[in-house]
Amino acid sequence: MNAKLVRHEFADKPTLADKLARDVASKLDDAIAARGKATLAVSGGSTPKMMFALLAEQEIDWSKVTITLVDERWVDTDSDRSNARLVGEHLLHHEAHTAAFLPLFDRAHKDDVDAALADVGARIDALGLPFDALILGMGPDGHTASFFPGGDNLAAALDPNGKATVISMRAGGAGEPRITLTLPKVLDTRTLYLHIEGQDKKDLLAQAEAGADFPIAAVLKQSKVPVEVYWAP
Repeated sequence: MNAKLVRHEFADKPTLADKLARDVASKLDDAIAARGKATLAVSGGSTPKMMFALLAEQEIDWSKVTITLVDERWVDTDSDRSNARLVGEHLLHHEAHTAAFLPLFDRAHKDDVDAALADVGARIDALGLPFDALILGMGPDGHTASFFPGGDNLAAALDPNGKATVISMRAGGAGEPRITLTLPKVLDTRTLYLHIEGQDKKDLLAQAEAGADFPIAAVLKQSKVPVEVYWAP
């Protein structure tokens, strides 16, 4: 059985960013009202920068929100490759400056991502899953999170019955070693968004839906949670 895909298409990127920011904020606000707190997992890259800036301006009780990452390059936060740095520069501002942020990079194990997995996984588990909202992106090679084609731990990361919370990943297209939530943890969310832009990404997603062997297909083939696809040219 495949996931239910709910498609949201917009005329341009600013309109998409504004609508997605408002929708995510609404989900977090609902979670705070229902449970007194909210959790959000976000992805890095250049695509979400505009959306992060708009999300930061949404007027909710950010002091009750914890933000973490779907995946991270194993680099310190002073690196321009750091997703944590991206979040700090674009999201943890304005109204959202009071949100808590849980990074995936562990400086105590800066030279060995595998040595950090147990501690980082325990911190994520302590948030109390499911996430209230989780936002994925997609690369031109069909990867999402750090599920890279040819990744050394790709099969384990995509195992629907896997018990690990986070896993390391090394792949030719990844650059640095990575740490990533596993597929079961990505899917352990009340709302799952896929934010993509450009005709090439739309075409690639269609290929994955049709059966092409891209890592994003693992998200499309599951039936646990609907996928809210936000796209603009």
